[in-house]
Amino acid sequence: MADAYNGIAAHELRNVEWLKSSHSNSQGTCAEFALLPSGDVALRNSRFPDGPALVYTPAEIRALLAGVKDGEFDHLVR
Repeated sequence: MADAYNGIAAHELRNVEWLKSSHSNSQGTCAEFALLPSGDVALRNSRFPDGPALVYTPAEIRALLAGVKDGEFDHLVR
């Protein structure tokens, strides 16, 4: 696998398992996450599985999930 970087084509991240929430809508449009061998986490749009992926450190993912759990982003969804 190529060294992962922000904007890497998701299809270049081989041998990873992409996961999506069981809360995804019926059209299957959602964000998908994959744990990379480095321990970083990749994120892609399920509607464009070969499109770019964003790559985050474990600390960044922990901060994101804590904010989501605390409702800090609830105002973004109506």
